[in-house]
Amino acid sequence: MPTVDQVREALVEVQDPELNLSIMELGLVYDVAVEGEAAEHVIVTMTLTSPMCPVGPMFKKSVQDRVLAIEGVKTAQVDVTFTPPWDPKTMASDDVKVLLGIW
Repeated sequence: MPTVDQVREALVEVQDPELNLSIMELGLVYDVAVEGEAAEHVIVTMTLTSPMCPVGPMFKKSVQDRVLAIEGVKTAQVDVTFTPPWDPKTMASDDVKVLLGIW
């Protein structure tokens, strides 16, 4: 059965298409839920770096495909939200802040 930690680990491999940095390190993933008797349904709540992101649908599909590749996952739902708005100053990892020049 997949766990929330396994899903989060798998999502480290997904990179933001514009910044080429991990979506987990950027703080774009707000929540991961694993549901069902065998934990076969995963819901990822995430945001984009910009509401007008031109690659949003492709980016969302990349996240969904990565989750579906985890053994035991049968369905994956990716919900995009802009509440709260993404703020790299408070949501990104320290390493990403250094790379983005935020200090």
